[in-house]
Amino acid sequence: MQHPRDVLLGAQATAGMLPVCDHYSGVEARMRKSLQLQAELTQEFGTCVFDVTLDCEDGAPVGGEAEHAALVTELALAASPQARIGVRVHPVDHPAFAADIAQIAGKAGARLSHIMIPKVESVNDVVLAEKALLAAYPAGLPLQVLIESPAAVHRAFDIAAHPRVQSLSFGLMDFVSAHAGAIPADGMGIEGQFTHPLVLRAKLEIASAAHAYGKVPSHCVVTEFNDVQAMRTAARRAAREFGYTRMWSIHPSQIRAILEAFAPDEGQIETAAAILLAAQRADWAPISFQGALHDRASYRHFWHVLERAHSTGRTLPAEVMAWF
Repeated sequence: MQHPRDVLLGAQATAGMLPVCDHYSGVEARMRKSLQLQAELTQEFGTCVFDVTLDCEDGAPVGGEAEHAALVTELALAASPQARIGVRVHPVDHPAFAADIAQIAGKAGARLSHIMIPKVESVNDVVLAEKALLAAYPAGLPLQVLIESPAAVHRAFDIAAHPRVQSLSFGLMDFVSAHAGAIPADGMGIEGQFTHPLVLRAKLEIASAAHAYGKVPSHCVVTEFNDVQAMRTAARRAAREFGYTRMWSIHPSQIRAILEAFAPDEGQIETAAAILLAAQRADWAPISFQGALHDRASYRHFWHVLERAHSTGRTLPAEVMAWF
């Protein structure tokens, strides 16, 4: 019997989806703790529920970029084979970019899940990054990109269309700063980032560009990491109102809040399972379920619900567990 993923997604089917949380750390002690926490939560949930992205751009001290890249390489090579580890390198126009890629991808490429390229302004930056990546590690890796300026937002659809790009992230703080004071400082805060029109427009453009090309839109940071309830609210809005399917964490206390906000609830999981099981029994022809018509368009939606539930460690009905 055909797998629902193959029936519903066809050539667009993938081996899975990205974890909904991408946790950033750049200081050695925090990078080590992040990898340890990832292993602990993987054991708790039965699947890897967040990525760890080791940060060279903000983590490396000025003048110590080479040493930091060597440390990141060491951590990636020493991690569990089951770990999901990404690396944020320096921007393509930074003097340390080429050395970052040569060192980290060249020596630890097989242990990485992705490379994050910050301050991408156009698809040309992606082309440059891909060229450097393939020179260092011919097998290649997915590239995730940070959109951090008004001009980059304008070009988001072209950037998302590049086949090497896996995910688009919104760089809130640089985006606000790029407006030379036209957006007030509270546009970077928990309230302002969800109310200022220019910030909202950028978020929606990036999410739309990502979805247009089957890429993952990743929501920006919440800097108020001590306010867990505010974090939950922000993550819920990112997922339910803005179409984001992934979000950055910059503090361990934010990880569970993101998982909770992006995971389907029990009722959604039960409904999705019931509809897809009925569809499978009907050989994926249209069905009536609780008085409503469903066909492959809605089946695809409910399949994504189950994929998201599985990726966030939620319990699935026994009848659909065989699909995972």
